[in-house]
Amino acid sequence: MNATPSSRPIVSAAELADALAGPRTPVLLDVRYRLGGPHGRPDYDAGHIPGAVFVDLDAELAGTPGERGRHPLPDPAEFGAVMRRAGVSAGRPVVAYDGDKGWGAARLWWLLRWTGHRDVRVLDGGLGAWSGPLETSAPEPEPGDYVPRPGGLPLLTADTAGEFARSGLLLDARAGERYRGEVEPIDAVAGHIPGAVSAPTTENLDAEGLFLAADVLTARFTALGATEPGTEVGVYCGSGVSGAQQALALELAGFVPALYAGSWSEWSRDPARPVATGAERG
Repeated sequence: MNATPSSRPIVSAAELADALAGPRTPVLLDVRYRLGGPHGRPDYDAGHIPGAVFVDLDAELAGTPGERGRHPLPDPAEFGAVMRRAGVSAGRPVVAYDGDKGWGAARLWWLLRWTGHRDVRVLDGGLGAWSGPLETSAPEPEPGDYVPRPGGLPLLTADTAGEFARSGLLLDARAGERYRGEVEPIDAVAGHIPGAVSAPTTENLDAEGLFLAADVLTARFTALGATEPGTEVGVYCGSGVSGAQQALALELAGFVPALYAGSWSEWSRDPARPVATGAERG
């Protein structure tokens, strides 16, 4: 597994099994997470891929909720400390997995890529795709040497996300009914950033929960308004978690994802920012 930022950001369960049996095993991170659901640690304790270290999305992959949104980016130095404790080093491959939709694993993938790690992938299909053994004991990895250097992927602010929606392509990764403003179960204001295009993350996966083929994803994003592979496409969601899965799908399709990490939970906190409803685009 010698991934580079231009290689596939996902790995199959068979490929992972081969890598774990090889001479250069990846650091394996379990990021099971459900929005509004139970904590992922009990599931991890009940059974995880051998050697996997649990990472808490809410506590370790996000800062304190507030004006920057419900899952603001963590302090890079604190994130680096978490990764080193988990055994992450700059020169060693990393594989992240979760148990549902790829959201949690993609959040970790994006954070590592944004902070400069050049060899990180997500297990396609998550734990459900794994047919190998599980273990219940938590490993004690040797500390890694990873030092974050932010800037490896484009990061949007509220201002630049609004500009993307006006002059480029900004994808809204939430469910269509939230985009249209028909329901809003989490944030105080319903609707979307004016000019954004509805692109639910569920449409990045097949019926088995695997990512669609790269050419199918390319066609999907092109139909939504992306110009050509290699160009930047903006994406946001509710709080920057499911948007990371969309970012991964965009990279798989050949585009450069630019994530608005604050997303709707930050945008909608400011009454001065405009809000659109209905099927504006997409």
